[in-house]
Amino acid sequence: MKQLFGTDGIRAHAGSFPLDKNTVKTIGRSLARQCAEKLGRQPRFVTGRDTRESGEWIESAFHAGALEQGAVVESADVITTPGVAFVTGAFDFDAGIVVSASHNPYEDNGIKIFDPSGKKIARETESAIEADIAGQAETSESGDVEMKTERAAVFQQAYLDHLYKDHSGLDLSGFKIVVDCANGAASNLAPSLLKRFGAEVIAFNDQPNGRNINHDCGSMHLEHLQARVVAEKANFGVAYDGDADRALFADENGNVVDGDGILWIMSQHLMEHDQLLNKMVVATVMSNIGLEIALAGSGIKLLRAPVGDKYVLAELLQTGAEIGGEQSGHIIFPKKSLVGDGMMTTLFVLDAVRESRLPFSKMLRGFTRYPQILVNVKVREKQPFDNVAEIATAAASIENELDGHGRLLLRYSGTENLARVMIEGKDQAAIENQANRLAAVISSSLG
Repeated sequence: MKQLFGTDGIRAHAGSFPLDKNTVKTIGRSLARQCAEKLGRQPRFVTGRDTRESGEWIESAFHAGALEQGAVVESADVITTPGVAFVTGAFDFDAGIVVSASHNPYEDNGIKIFDPSGKKIARETESAIEADIAGQAETSESGDVEMKTERAAVFQQAYLDHLYKDHSGLDLSGFKIVVDCANGAASNLAPSLLKRFGAEVIAFNDQPNGRNINHDCGSMHLEHLQARVVAEKANFGVAYDGDADRALFADENGNVVDGDGILWIMSQHLMEHDQLLNKMVVATVMSNIGLEIALAGSGIKLLRAPVGDKYVLAELLQTGAEIGGEQSGHIIFPKKSLVGDGMMTTLFVLDAVRESRLPFSKMLRGFTRYPQILVNVKVREKQPFDNVAEIATAAASIENELDGHGRLLLRYSGTENLARVMIEGKDQAAIENQANRLAAVISSSLG
């Protein structure tokens, strides 16, 4: 039985297994059956999607399968991933289902499932769904249903109200913000929310057409945000990905502030407010060694988890730490939400900036980033690196060259057939040379 759920749910080319209509209906049936057995009653689900052209039929196919097993299913229509997670708990649904492939191109899509607490469903449930998929019969792709969307606007507004109330003291009058919406789920929501605080909002990439989500825009293409912030003489810039569970930023000079920068800013802010009680911050193996050094200087311990928000969340819950996240901009404040939320992160950062009365660029004082290079290599299979002699030898040679003054990290993507080579060190040119050498060996061995 093949494992289909990765670190961020199921993800594939839309229309291909396991995101063909028949399999998506099986997922709906399986989840509904399992929930009914556990609850002893008819389960209630809410679904939502980003702006991909495949999203509506995938969402509809899930509804069809779940309805066959007697579930009650409603749609929140186009909404962010954390928006679905919020609605699931706030409106007493038994599970929230997001149809999104996050930062991937429009041709891809995915399904991730949350329980009412905001956690992704247990591996046991995922395994049962995978078993049902393995045993599914070939059927026709007929049987689409009209989704129940009557309360979609209510769900969306409740989510925005929730974010607003949590930061109701934030005054952004006279503050100019540039927002790159990635033509994704935040396109209507984020500008509307920020305007409620009195900000002057300049939104772009906010006209989704089903195919332009993440295309040369959003958090994967920050150069456009950087240029726009400078051109508009803005105070602050933010870019979301397709489902807005992450956010990356640009300061008033157009310089990028990534997840490591946000962990630094927010850890200092929380500490000033006596809200970093155990003096711990959770990051991943990808976070810059400069963050670890800076936090240590403030008496804060950096805990490193494997890449993936579910691993960050697990470490947060186990240690009781108040903040954690990834360099990619996926930040979790577990006392507020167990889901990374780009819009929530934006408001927390704006709280810190406005309270400090400093320009955004000055908030990074005390944090010196070591040069870092990340190279992605397409691979045909994901063999353990240590099992491939050429790769193991090349990696050992580079570790020797770094001589304790940097880091080498080799890992595979959890959602794509990619090997990731990350190196940190004191000299940018040297680590670029090292990363490209190792990438060439990986490509030759596994590409």
